[in-house]
Amino acid sequence: MDKRYQVFVSSTFRDLAEERRHVIQTLMEMDCIPAGMELFPAMDEEQWAFIKRVIDDCDYYIVIIGWKYGSTTPQGVSYTEQEFDYAVSKGLKVIALIHGDQNTIPASKIEMDSEARERLLRFREKSATGRLVRYWTDAKELPGLVATSLQKTIKTYPAVGWVRGDQIANIDALAQVNALRGENERLKAELAERIAAQELQNESAKLADGSQKIELHGKTRHRDRYGIVSRQSWTANLTWDDVLRLIGPSLLEHRTKPLAKSKFEAALRERFHPPGHGLDLSEFDFDTILLQLHGLGYLAMKELATTGGDQALFLRLTPKGTERLTQLRVIPLAQ
Repeated sequence: MDKRYQVFVSSTFRDLAEERRHVIQTLMEMDCIPAGMELFPAMDEEQWAFIKRVIDDCDYYIVIIGWKYGSTTPQGVSYTEQEFDYAVSKGLKVIALIHGDQNTIPASKIEMDSEARERLLRFREKSATGRLVRYWTDAKELPGLVATSLQKTIKTYPAVGWVRGDQIANIDALAQVNALRGENERLKAELAERIAAQELQNESAKLADGSQKIELHGKTRHRDRYGIVSRQSWTANLTWDDVLRLIGPSLLEHRTKPLAKSKFEAALRERFHPPGHGLDLSEFDFDTILLQLHGLGYLAMKELATTGGDQALFLRLTPKGTERLTQLRVIPLAQ
């Protein structure tokens, strides 16, 4: 079975945004699953605990180091170094991509604070000791360095990886997740309009209960041995309780809309095993599900700050939704 490896990408954010894009794009082209700060709300103790769980699920770790130390914890350690130390403590194989010449970058991307610069130099030295290190001076060098270094690391230190039976991971959905910042405003406006329309409708119509059914529509995708992708229409009839059973577990924590949709599509694949290697659910049907769960009081939608300084819409089950999910998923005592 084909494996996909999850790789955590760590770096300071604003000064290395272009470099991160090159690295993440390369990982997706290698059929890896990138994870990093773009996917999470702004850092606090609760989110740090969440990020540690994400690192725990990763197979490899890439750190990109330039000439900025970055934002620091209350203890004065940068979040990048904190992530690095945790990954090393968990035994992950680390690839360090270190910028080699500060004379080739703008002054705005160089650490000027003397104390932070001293910490940065110590961190650069620490990250270059005892592991695979590649030095670079131009962001365009990174795709080649990442590809060769990760392939060598995977061959030398094969990790557990992720396998979904005979299914191929939804690379398109992963790309949407990593491009989330560019989609935020459109998605928020679209959801706000549909939520407002649904709330007006709810004033005069009773919402469907858990036993009533919804027909879902989408496309299955199959890639033949020549790389040609074919698509076929796919439908399924579920009750609203079935919908909550499938989507609910992924919404016990904050999720963005693209990530929630990707996880729901994976749950549908496992439930129905449609022919083909991938399943894309209709965007209209998924929005209907979100609106219905929101109208039932099961789903909360809230804008949160990301580590990149932007605002994003995050989804999460309400206490009422969690209680209903528990009723549906808990196995009763056998009589």
